[in-house]
Amino acid sequence: MSERAIDALCEAYVDDFCALDPLTATSIGVAGHEHEMTDYSPSGFDAREALARAAVAAVEASTPVDDREASARDAFLERTRLEIELEEAGVNRSRMSVLWSPLHEIRSVFDLMPTEGEEAVAAIASRLAGVPAALEGLRVTLTDEARKGHVVAARQYAEVADQVRRWTGQVGDAGDFYLGLVERLDGGDELRRLAAAASAATVAFGLFLSDELEPQGKDREGVGREVYALASRYFLGAEVDLDETYEWGWAELQRLSDLMHATADRILPGAGVDAVVAHLDTDPARVVHGREAFRGWMQDLADRTIAAMADVHFDIPAPVRRIECMLAPTNDGGIYYTGPSEDFSRPGRMWWSVPDGIEAFHPWREVTTVFHEGVPGHHLQVAQTAYRSDTLNRWQRLMCWCSGHGEGWALYAERLMEELGFLDDPADLLGMLDGQSLRAARVVVDIGMHLELTIPEHNRLGPDGAAFHPGETWTPELGLEFMRLHCRMDDEVIQFEVKRYLGLPGQAPSYKVGERIWLEARAAVQQRQGDDFDLKAFHRAALDLGSLGLDPLRTALGRL
Repeated sequence: MSERAIDALCEAYVDDFCALDPLTATSIGVAGHEHEMTDYSPSGFDAREALARAAVAAVEASTPVDDREASARDAFLERTRLEIELEEAGVNRSRMSVLWSPLHEIRSVFDLMPTEGEEAVAAIASRLAGVPAALEGLRVTLTDEARKGHVVAARQYAEVADQVRRWTGQVGDAGDFYLGLVERLDGGDELRRLAAAASAATVAFGLFLSDELEPQGKDREGVGREVYALASRYFLGAEVDLDETYEWGWAELQRLSDLMHATADRILPGAGVDAVVAHLDTDPARVVHGREAFRGWMQDLADRTIAAMADVHFDIPAPVRRIECMLAPTNDGGIYYTGPSEDFSRPGRMWWSVPDGIEAFHPWREVTTVFHEGVPGHHLQVAQTAYRSDTLNRWQRLMCWCSGHGEGWALYAERLMEELGFLDDPADLLGMLDGQSLRAARVVVDIGMHLELTIPEHNRLGPDGAAFHPGETWTPELGLEFMRLHCRMDDEVIQFEVKRYLGLPGQAPSYKVGERIWLEARAAVQQRQGDDFDLKAFHRAALDLGSLGLDPLRTALGRL
């Protein structure tokens, strides 16, 4: 075995995993698997689980040669052991939610595939041909898991079935995703036949969800403390006191609410937050009409921000200075980032899935979103990690992702932009605080609903500063009411948010809790280094660690 045994094992794991999961290969930008489809049958899951167990055993038996490899070992073991725990708990194979499932992976991989040239079209054709078998394998897996009692809430099956109806053009304005894809390619009758078969298989899978799995789904949407604790560890890469975190979420949301009122007073003294929001939304100078025009606004701000950050506040390698802002080909709602390919031929991309009917956009709300998804948020973090082949092994660069680390950094980046003076316009600052309030409300609602906790008697977060349902136990209905009070978004988006929390326990709080841990980690380094602390150097050292769980992050930063 090589001198750097852990790096070698991690490198081999990437190759072996991509061979077993070609959709992940495309997602992380590894070439060579574009014509292949992931096996979602029980045997496919078995093979990936066996690979993970063998890799963990090999890495456990290896000794790091320096601090860098020690960080790699900690990161790999923390992430991969948790994947195995999710398998053992029956969570991984029964995954089905409005935000994350193999079904979503199958559809969304086509967003990332090149579309120009014969080879690209041939790869899409091959992938399309594999959709029916992949969905059949997934149907067998979900059926087997349901027999073992591994099912999710009935509502998640129903909501994903509704997403299928939108993807396949049965409802909504987006049309049939697969047929729309091949029409854009102008690939001829054979490609249209494959697209029609993929669409038909997706329709059938949606009926399987609604007709067979929904009746078996759980009535109770809260998953309980044991399942939630495992999910929280997975999304944070750290173990936190859930009850203390719940209480902190209330306090943080109150702090942000007070700041929002103070910021609104700077815009229209004495008017209140809701009146100021209405004023900003009706200001013609603060509205962009049309989806393509808004995409252009995002691209311009992302480019200007990179130019302002590079060589001043961050060391940004040349390939990382390119980002593409995209409109997603779906209308599910949500904004997300996808990283670059390994060779940077596909750049990092910021995507917006615009719900039906929305044609007017308010940039004051979204300045901080561009910072979150672009630079210094996800794009800087993910693309710079992908670039660091000199210091990170391939698994660290391409495969490792921890939501608490990544989303926590992106929220930390929003707050950092205020520190650096990029949110001096009080309207833009109000937009940032509103987004931060959403993330704090998520902590309260997500933990509260899944653990069925009691709402504090003395809170000031109901309408007009009154207490919100003091002493009552959280329900999904109260969660929706609370989010409507503390999120200034279209109601369709708010409803999707609550469905998302119920279907993916522990993920939504990872943003704000992750930011909390990032801030604590920075403060600890600053206290140790005293007058020698340099913010740019801290950011460089932290980002050079790549993505890792937040407990391993704290261990690694403790070596600075």
